[in-house]
Amino acid sequence: MKDGLVASLNRPGGNITGATFFNNLLVAKRMELLHQLVPNAKIVGVLLNPKNANVELEINDSKTAARALGLELVLLQATDEPGIDKAFASLVEQRAAVLLVSGDVLFTTRREQIADLALRYAVPTSHSGRGQVLAGGLMSYGANRTDTFRQTGNYVGRVLKGERPSDLPVQQPTKFEFVINIRTAKKLGLTVPNAMQLLADELIE
Repeated sequence: MKDGLVASLNRPGGNITGATFFNNLLVAKRMELLHQLVPNAKIVGVLLNPKNANVELEINDSKTAARALGLELVLLQATDEPGIDKAFASLVEQRAAVLLVSGDVLFTTRREQIADLALRYAVPTSHSGRGQVLAGGLMSYGANRTDTFRQTGNYVGRVLKGERPSDLPVQQPTKFEFVINIRTAKKLGLTVPNAMQLLADELIE
């Protein structure tokens, strides 16, 4: 809605509808899970792309989540590959011990680079999707993308059969997944508690 693409989720209007991952709205949960695993970390970094239309929402959500957990927040920005390298160097300089990586497409496509840097600097990371954890990130919490893509495909079929996009509410995620990379945790010297492992939908070992 912030981009002006739809009037509201329930009544999008115009010729656009679809599905949303609600990445920015899950910041608090992702920060909470990372804090549970690394409770001694008092400074948390958040990697953001300032060109993303939702960046202000994610900054506000990050500040609110950090304040609720009694954590200090460090905002890091990157718009390209060299910027990601600089962000990690700055993260260490500012003594942030853990990092939330936003769901921006830049960070999704550069997931291997981010995973390598996180290991090099020994920084536990939280991501918005399973793919980043498969690439070596520590953990993720977010909408199940397969289910969201299925919802989108269903809408494509309905529109092709004559329904108007303006009459189809924007689909919100109904399935969420929590994924932990146990291999990465071991490389970082972290032990994932059994209780947290039981909460996870998938453990990568």
